[in-house]
Formats: sequence, C-alpha cells, structure tokens
Amino acid sequence: MHATASLNADQAAAATYPPDNGPLLVIAGAGTGKTLTLASRMAWLVRQGADPQRVLLLSFSRRAAAEIGQRAARLLHLSLGLPSTTPPPLLPWCGTFHGVAARLLRIEAPRIGLAPGFTVLDRADAQDLMAHTRQAIGLAESEHRVPLAATCLAIHSRCVNTRQTVADVVKSTYPWCLGHEADLARLFAAYGEAKLQQQSLDFDDLLLAWWLLMQVPAMAAHIGGRFDHVLVDEVQDINRLQADILLALKPLGTGLTAVGDDAQSIYAFRGAELQHILAFPQRFTPPARVLKLTQNYRSTPQILLASNAVIALAAERFDKTLWTARAAGLRPQLHTVADEAAQARGVADAVLQQREAGLQLKRQAVLFRTGTHSAPLELELARRNIPFVKYGGLKFMEAAHIKDVLAALRWADNPQATLPAMRTARLVPGLGPVSIQRLLAHRAPLEAFKPPPAAAEPWSALLVLMQQLRSADAQWPADLQHVIAWYTPHLERLYADARVRLADLQQLAHIAGTHKSRERFVTELTLEPPQASSDGSGPPLRDEDYLILSTLHSAKGQEWNAVHILNVVDGCMPSDIATGSTAEIEEERRLLYVGMTRARDALSLWMPQRFHVTQQRALGSRHLYALRSRFIPGALLQHFDVLQACMPDKPLADDGPAAPLVDLAAALRGAWRAPGTASAGPEVV
Repeated sequence: MHATASLNADQAAAATYPPDNGPLLVIAGAGTGKTLTLASRMAWLVRQGADPQRVLLLSFSRRAAAEIGQRAARLLHLSLGLPSTTPPPLLPWCGTFHGVAARLLRIEAPRIGLAPGFTVLDRADAQDLMAHTRQAIGLAESEHRVPLAATCLAIHSRCVNTRQTVADVVKSTYPWCLGHEADLARLFAAYGEAKLQQQSLDFDDLLLAWWLLMQVPAMAAHIGGRFDHVLVDEVQDINRLQADILLALKPLGTGLTAVGDDAQSIYAFRGAELQHILAFPQRFTPPARVLKLTQNYRSTPQILLASNAVIALAAERFDKTLWTARAAGLRPQLHTVADEAAQARGVADAVLQQREAGLQLKRQAVLFRTGTHSAPLELELARRNIPFVKYGGLKFMEAAHIKDVLAALRWADNPQATLPAMRTARLVPGLGPVSIQRLLAHRAPLEAFKPPPAAAEPWSALLVLMQQLRSADAQWPADLQHVIAWYTPHLERLYADARVRLADLQQLAHIAGTHKSRERFVTELTLEPPQASSDGSGPPLRDEDYLILSTLHSAKGQEWNAVHILNVVDGCMPSDIATGSTAEIEEERRLLYVGMTRARDALSLWMPQRFHVTQQRALGSRHLYALRSRFIPGALLQHFDVLQACMPDKPLADDGPAAPLVDLAAALRGAWRAPGTASAGPEVV
C-alpha cells in the first residue's frame, strides 16, 4: 500500500511534489485534509529515500507536531509492508518552533556564549526576573506611573517576535505606555544582561538566538545543511522572526514545503502577519509552486456556499472556492433577535431541540468573539441545568477584573462587608496591609478615614466613587459606569491586556442593563454565576454529555455537527476594539469564516438587535441598536434562511419597597421559634 493511496488528486499532487522542482506552498482550505496530506508527504519523502533524521517538521503545538509525525510513521509502516511487531520508523525532528530552537541551541550553545545546560525561563520566571530588574534599575521608585513587569514583558516579547522597535510597539499596541520608551529600552537591556549572568533564556530568546546564529553565513549553512527537507505547518500563523528563520534555513527554497490557509490567519495578537503567507511564493526565484486543496470533507454544500461568499469579500487572499461531494443539506440560519437575553433563550431552545432529535450536546458548539460574549448564555444554561464546558478565556465571574468591579458595588451596597472592602482597598496604590486593616476597623464615615500620604490622591478618587454609589440620586445601571471609569486607570496599571479586559467590563455593563437594580444584579450573579470552565478543562462534574462553548480562536481546528455563532453584529463581529485599521477588520472577517467552517450539518448565526448601555442620561435611551455585521451584506442574504424572532414581553413593574413582615434581626440573634409559640428565644437543652 502506498502512502498516498487514500488521497484525492489534489492531495496526492501536493504529497508527491518533487523537491527538485523548488519550494512548495500548499493552500489547504478548511476541512480539506491538511494533516493527512502533510503526513503523507513526509512518508512519501522517506519512501523516496529521504533520511528520517534529516526531515524537519515545524508546527505551532506539540500535539499537532506529534500527530503529524505519528501519522507519517504509520503510513510508512504500511507502505513498507513491515510486520505489525516492527515499530514504525522514527521521525525525530518533529516539533514546535521553540522546541526545535531549544534543541539546536543545546548543540550550538558555545557559539552563542552559553553553557549547554542553560536554563529556559517559563513565563512566570521571566516575569519575576523582569520585576526584579525593574526594581534594581530604579524604575519602581519613579515618580511617574511606570508599566508593571507583566506589561514590560509583553512589550519585550512583541518587540522580539515582530522585530519592531520599542517605540513602534508602544505606539501601535500599548499606547498607555507612551512616554516610557527610553525607560523600557533601558530595562530591556538590563533584563538581557541579567539573563546572560544567570545563563538563562526566556521563550522568545530561543527564537532570537536561533535567528542570530542564522545571520552568520557559516552557521546558516551548517544548521540548514542538517536538514534535506523542511516542512512547515500552519504557515499563515508565523511571525516576522519565524519567517526569517525559515528563509535562512532554505534560502533557495530547495526541500521547503509550507502548508497553511490565508483565510484562517487569525493570530495577529501573537505577532502573526498575513503577508508572510501571501508573499511566500515571491520570496524565491523562480517563485514557489502553489497548490490548492479545495475539496472539503466536513461541511454541507449550503454551509460552504455561505462561507465561500463571506471570505470572497476579503481584500487580500489566494483565490479558492471550497466544494464538497456531500449531499445537500439545510441552508445556514440567520436569526434576528431582540437582545442578548433573547439570543440566550433562542440558542438554549435550539440546543435542546437538537438534543431531543438525537444529536448529543457534545456534538454541538456555541462560538463567540470574546469569552465575555457568552455570559448571558451561560446564565441561561445554568438556569436550565444544561451542562457545558467553555474553552478560551477565564471563567467570566472568576476573572480578577470582573471581581474587582463587583467588589466595589458590593461594598457600596454593604459598608460592613469586609471582603469586598478589602479587595477594593487593595487597588489603591500606597494603601498597605496595615492601613487596610485600620480601614476595616474604621467604623466612622469613610470621609473621616486618614490614608497614608502616598495614598491620599487615589484614596480621594475612591471616596468620590463611594459617595456617588451611596447617594440617594444614584441611578442604575449608570452606577456601574462610574465604577468602570474609576477602575480603568487601575486596570491599565495592573494588566498588560488592559484593552481586552476593558471590553470585558463593557460586556458586564451590557448584562447589567437587563437588571432592574444594582442589588438585584449583584445578588443574581452571586446566586447563579456562569458555570464556565477555563481553557483546556475536562467534562464538567459527572455529566455524560455537555455543550461546547468556545471562543472563535480556540475553535480553530475543531468541528461539530451543529454550530451557533453569537453576536454577529458590528461592534462584536468585527469587535469594536479591532476596527482601527483595515488589517484588523480583515482578520475579523477571517475569524467569522473560521467559525462558519467549523459546522458539519447545521449553522446558525445570531444577531441581537439591541444592547443595553449604561450612559442613560447622556444618551437619553436605555439601549443601542446593532447593525448586522458588515461581513454579511445584503447581497449575501440569499445564502441564509433569515429568521425574525418576536420581541420579548414587557417586564413586570417593580412594586417598590415594602415594610418588613418579619423581624430578621431578632431571628439571627437566636429568636427562631415560630410566632405565637410560648418562647421566642433559643431553646436551652
């Protein structure tokens, strides 16, 4: 049996492309058998006489690299007719970019001034060293607000991977750090010196050191000469540093195979650039051969028709149209609903209907742009006792910034609440443990509390917030916007990804608008918090079946029989924080395409028309109305069944406060006998 026996004509052409014909780029559309094709090519090369020790496979996860290597080994085992007792041939150079870099650097350590036993720092160790260095050079004592260690490490990482200057990275990605470019450059130099003294490299240094070795012609020839064939998986996700390493490994392209899909390039936040795959053929003379895989084995023709139409509007792409031999199915559905609450009810109803029709929950998925977009649905699923697992992002209610904001609301509602007071007070710079304990013991009005001089100004801002929240004129949900406004400077001070977390808080504000009062909002979230699980978790509790909830980024590479995509409206898809440039908007289009092509049999896109907002007095309205995503213009509606849901019923009127009917205070003190009994106090035994 040949390694290519099970391939279609396009897959076989890619798998058996003669290396002497120059570099090869395989544009593998969603669901077209990319992994099988790449594994078959590895097996075919070895079958043609390539030394397995001299074949290098680079991927972006250890799992993907191991799967391709194992598949190739099994195909080789079969094609060589080896007995079942004979182990398959080993393909030892299958790994991630970072893993291969570490292995090569161990071998070449003396040439980069390191001992072979150098230490690789994980992210936590790297952040600790960055923090120590930051303090050692005096930045921690600066009279200005200097970025914290986590932010500094993130800026350093992006500089290394994109080969941009500190000034460029700060301007484009970390604008709240403008003005600190000189301090950051000084810090990064000291951080590098500290790593050299400790014979340590962080994650990004592995690629940087590999790239530096490849700048020495003799070393480039030596390392590149180790491998006759270099195969790269998911080439659309490479960053500038990785692209330069590939070109240095095989400058003429001989023996180089790259596989990827420009339509699934969705990791710009990691430094990936679409142009690396689009420009790949022209980087060589003569240009690399481009082969396309377009037969999709996953989705129905109707789902592919809609998906093709969405991606066809992309500004830059390789021209390809996916097709399938599968039988015709249902057209994708485009649901217009009143708001996020109606969306949550509609999705839950649809999921249960499909379950009753025989489709397991775990074969269904709900996808969304960011982790917080699923919060209303998570509450609805919890209410209906529908088990689910969430991939991508932290639990909504367990994220630190969400807990910080809710703590301020809880403390405003209950001045005697110790835990919310402690959490809120810890956010005030200059308020140390002793001062916080003094605050917790403080029984007089907050205005009478005297903070340390270093905390005077930030304490004053918190005091103003508490006065607003406890005022008789306080209005809901505008109260939450006051908290977010107060918290935003702390958010930027504490977190490297402040912009993303701020979007989370606005999503919390959207949810708040569906609750009539502050107290009800906080209480209901406390009683029934979203039961999401963090990325990579297993089945919830002991349920035999569970619905999949996932961010669109985490869904890449997966497939389900039925897929629902939430919030397909402008502001969510594309995200309102990703509309600063054409490149960002185009990546959002590709993200929607990735979500749509996860579906095998059924695809539903949901469009809430109305989002609750918090600036009621400024806007004069309780809502903002959303437009259908720009990625589905009117001309594309012919590919969908467009469904319009009814508006929700008018909510019941609030009856207002009422006189207490029971003496709770007496009961809590021990008087728990029923009214009318002989004794109202605790029973003495």
